Amino acid sequence: MSDTFNDKYYSEAVKIAHLRFAVIAPVIQEMFTEPTKTAYYKKVAQKPLKMPDGREIFYNYNTFEKWEALYKKKGMDGLIPKKRSDAGHSRALPDTAIEEIFRLKQQFPRINATLIYTKLIADGFIKQSEVSISTVQRFIKKNDLKSARNPNIKDRKAFEEEFPCNMYQADTSHSIYITENGEKRKSYLIFIVDDHSRMIVGARFFYNDNAYNFQIVLKDAIARYGLCNKLYTDHGSPYSNEQLTLILGSLGIIEIHAPVRDGAAKAKVERSFRTAKDTWLNGFDPSSVESLEQLNRLLADYVRRRNNSVNRDIGETPMERYSRHIERIRFPKSREWLDECFMNRIIRKVNNDSTVSINSVSYDVPMQFIRMKVEIRFLPDDMKNAYILYQGKHYPIRATNKVENSRTKRQNMPSIDYSLNGGVKGV
Repeated sequence: MSDTFNDKYYSEAVKIAHLRFAVIAPVIQEMFTEPTKTAYYKKVAQKPLKMPDGREIFYNYNTFEKWEALYKKKGMDGLIPKKRSDAGHSRALPDTAIEEIFRLKQQFPRINATLIYTKLIADGFIKQSEVSISTVQRFIKKNDLKSARNPNIKDRKAFEEEFPCNMYQADTSHSIYITENGEKRKSYLIFIVDDHSRMIVGARFFYNDNAYNFQIVLKDAIARYGLCNKLYTDHGSPYSNEQLTLILGSLGIIEIHAPVRDGAAKAKVERSFRTAKDTWLNGFDPSSVESLEQLNRLLADYVRRRNNSVNRDIGETPMERYSRHIERIRFPKSREWLDECFMNRIIRKVNNDSTVSINSVSYDVPMQFIRMKVEIRFLPDDMKNAYILYQGKHYPIRATNKVENSRTKRQNMPSIDYSLNGGVKGV
């Protein structure tokens, strides 16, 4: 089975799991306002749920209670459907098409969805066989582009979460160039800010702006300052992907995205970037830095100063405001549990030669899994510790070495225990 097929299958299943988690999250986090959780579920059941493919389905409230039980038993994995919910084509709009929709609405405010759809097809932004007109209509409605007014005008109101860790805001900023080992490279700065206290709970420079680097910062933020109830980000690929959805579901965190192309919606994290530039980076000499590691040490010093300096908006330091409600904050139950939650995961069907392919790299797996679909958990920068999770146990995999395999009987290879009883009990 090809990687493309498996990844598409898993992506569709994750979208369904995310939808299910969004329904039960207020109960998991004990944030519902109804007298009982059953009353809350009955209220939700009064309206249809919009599925990822656009269908609207009514559910009995008992179904929500089953989803809750599955989540408590198996975490986010329990919410992933066993079979695909539809076998149709992908209906996601590519970024180029989204940009073109905004351009067309700005240039021709009265243009309707049908004409936009026709233009997108004619100009090669989408294929009629892959994107339906209803997808474009839903996008225009969701992003408030139906009226003839300027689509960039937003009705904004100031907001603030009541307690620390109710919501984290996160984003990435293009930053300074530094020279390391004789090579000049651009850096990217990731910030995670607590909405209530304005405290910078996560901050780190990287040479690449990708999903895994954000996961590293988020994991460190949660380990230090606690689990947030909600995570507010934009639609960029580091913040909108199935791996992050699974991770947040495992942690019990609701995923919220700002409107497309609306960076101002994340005002607090954007203000933190601006303050960092105005009070530090704009007067900083990049030539004084010899490595990314050194730059991150300087960043850590800056964050400590900011978190312990009075913020004009709140009249006290972010650390003081955060600490005032420390008893309300949820911390990870253990480091091992947190590590497990942040493992990336994919589904693969094991080939007849007892191998699987991940990102075009072949890996040996225990022979008992031949022709089975297995869930593989891993960290992208630590594939040597990747493993199959099967019935709560870990079964290690390793990169295929064809030369070594030609000299060694696979069933006697010492580095992998091929017995299904040889797994390490999962966390």
